[in-house]
Amino acid sequence: VQLQASGGGLVQAGGSLRLSCAASGSINGVWHRRWYRQAPGKEREWIATITTNGLVSYADSVKGRFTISRDSAKKTVDLQMNSLEAEDTAIYYCNINTKLGDYWGQGTQVTVSS
Repeated sequence: VQLQASGGGLVQAGGSLRLSCAASGSINGVWHRRWYRQAPGKEREWIATITTNGLVSYADSVKGRFTISRDSAKKTVDLQMNSLEAEDTAIYYCNINTKLGDYWGQGTQVTVSS
């Protein structure tokens, strides 16, 4: 099973992007779906989670601006990013956490120009 993240790009501050992460096959025993990001020179940081029950949580840095969602039929997990700031510039990674371990996408670059 592979995860493919898409939707990144260059956007001006204040703009929006929607990231999507698609799984190439079926993944059993899913617990959580998450998005992380890694800015240049910084460690990877968690930014959002959606559980199998639909409960969501966010890092303080993105709360109120980002929205995580999932489409079980399409097997995707999306991240709607609004009011983007220069500090949001990073490579964004999707993650699916299962009882057998984690799956990671390859990352998609988001660049916000100020």
